[in-house]
Amino acid sequence: MIDPYLLEELATFANTGTLAKTAEQLNVTQPTVTRGMQKLEEDLGVKLFDRQPNHIKLTKTGQLAAQEAMTLIQANKQMIDNVRNFDQNQREIRIGSVIPGPIIFLKNLLSPETKNRQISSDLIPADQAAALLINNAYTGIISNQELASPNIDSQYLGTEKLAVNLDKFMYHANQSTVSFSELENLSFIVLSDIGPWRDIIQNEIPGAKFFYQDQREAFSEITKYSDFPYFSSNLSKSDPSFTKQAKEDDNRVRIPLGDKHAQMKVYFNYLKGQKRRVSPIIKQIKQNWPHQ
Repeated sequence: MIDPYLLEELATFANTGTLAKTAEQLNVTQPTVTRGMQKLEEDLGVKLFDRQPNHIKLTKTGQLAAQEAMTLIQANKQMIDNVRNFDQNQREIRIGSVIPGPIIFLKNLLSPETKNRQISSDLIPADQAAALLINNAYTGIISNQELASPNIDSQYLGTEKLAVNLDKFMYHANQSTVSFSELENLSFIVLSDIGPWRDIIQNEIPGAKFFYQDQREAFSEITKYSDFPYFSSNLSKSDPSFTKQAKEDDNRVRIPLGDKHAQMKVYFNYLKGQKRRVSPIIKQIKQNWPHQ
């Protein structure tokens, strides 16, 4: 069996190109790297390096060996991550989401005193959700679609419904609903991390401008001291800070959006083996899901 540190030295040399840089990156001496590479050649019984005065480079066999070493190193790292994730997953329920609304709703619904439950505030890229479940990085992931995998089950939670908060003196503020097209050419204040909602509002509102804010505090300040419209949803009502802001904001009226793209079905995805653990949470979410 090849010692892992020899594979790491070979992979590092392939990336850096010199023994000196390899030693520096691995925080060892250059003679240590030289002896390690010689031992690797002996263990494999092949020539990995073309040694010239003051110069050394990989042979074609050495290049193949370096690629294989990188693959093994990555597989070893993945194995460690999988084992650690699995162990953590047995001790706590970790929930993530592709969209922000359900996370806000969930944090205010579930008791913060439950020590074995963790709700991640960072949104998950949609194309990574299935892999993160399979690798046990999360116990459950909330998304706007059912994840397609033989090992994953999905349950419908409810629908998130988008609304826009408009200045009460605008013409549209007198309507019971408003469409995306009626908001054309307006400028909006929007939180940056809103998942798939970002593409929807940008694609559906003609000529609109969006001033994205990374910080929630900055977003609240701007909406408080300006007349820019902003978006909310039926899930926003569960956020105490949003409720307080809405009560203090006498200049805006919340108008539901009537378009089909303003309604997003939300699902809870989990590994089939985790059904017993997540079922009580799913039941609680469904029972408390705000419909308006």
